[in-house]
Amino acid sequence: VKKYAERNLRPLGADLVFQLPFVSQLARKLGATLACTEDAERLLSNGELAGVWPEGFKGIGKPYAERYKLQRFGRGGFVSSAMRAQVPIVPVSIVGAEEIYPLIGNVPSLARLLGVPYLPITPFFPLLGPLGLVPLPSKWIIEFGEPIRTDAYEPEAADDPMLLFNVTDQVRETIQQTLYSLLVDRGSAFF
Repeated sequence: VKKYAERNLRPLGADLVFQLPFVSQLARKLGATLACTEDAERLLSNGELAGVWPEGFKGIGKPYAERYKLQRFGRGGFVSSAMRAQVPIVPVSIVGAEEIYPLIGNVPSLARLLGVPYLPITPFFPLLGPLGLVPLPSKWIIEFGEPIRTDAYEPEAADDPMLLFNVTDQVRETIQQTLYSLLVDRGSAFF
């Protein structure tokens, strides 16, 4: 991204990312900041690139059988921030990530006890212990879509819930259709 945009991507991470010991330090070193409206608007207003994952934990915690079926995109906070800053939204579609840890189960009671959204069971974890954390070697395709302009709206339009819903849905549908297309082109998930 830096090569083409001449800027670093600043990921926005959920609260949990900054509460986990090792993950928190790594996220900060990678330039991540808290996924909140204030931080997003500050980054965008300063001309920085902000990366968001609008599916949130619902997206990474879905079963393997539901891979590449996008979950609901929250309440449109990322759209609101883009509108206020008058910057485009670039939809990014990634194929390959959902095969590296195929989620076949979850242990909700233990997840609650540990304070995490889910505790995954994959074909190799926890069966193989730490070795089960090694990702499977899948083929990845990352496609950056056409920017969705937000400067056609006044910044105050960010307060219109129906407009936010419609633009959020446009972003989601754009990514979903691109995922379907990339899956057909990719063929086998593994090398």
